Amino acid sequence: MKPHISIITLAVTNLEKSVRFYRDGLGLKTRGIVGADYDYGAAAFFDLQPGLSLALWPRESLAHEAGVELQPPAMTEFMLSHCVTEREFVDEVMQQAAQSGGEIVKAAHDTLLGGYAGIFKDPDGHLWEVAWNPEAPPAEPVDTASDTQPE
Repeated sequence: MKPHISIITLAVTNLEKSVRFYRDGLGLKTRGIVGADYDYGAAAFFDLQPGLSLALWPRESLAHEAGVELQPPAMTEFMLSHCVTEREFVDEVMQQAAQSGGEIVKAAHDTLLGGYAGIFKDPDGHLWEVAWNPEAPPAEPVDTASDTQPE
């Protein structure tokens, strides 16, 4: 079986604030908060690309669902990377993040292999890299029906 990640879930402290950051600040599309009528059910989903969504779920709800004790957040455990097609888009996304309540932790800069990247934290401290690579070919959609990538 070939792995297929379809949802990336981020645990958040304040769901409403995080929805505003991603929806209003970064411009991601969402239906808003769903499942609020159920204990531990409130969440928000954002379509990132065909077959991949970002979910925001309150930290307490995620711990409850997983059956684990709630732990303090640890921002250095992973980083999400948003690759853009043009160098100037790095600066645009970084500016959007900063204007929306994100914190720039590493300003956009030239990278070792000729790229350009910066890093910000969302309101819950999740790290996001925004990167441009001049050598990267344009992304092609994945054919999820046959579970293969176009050649």
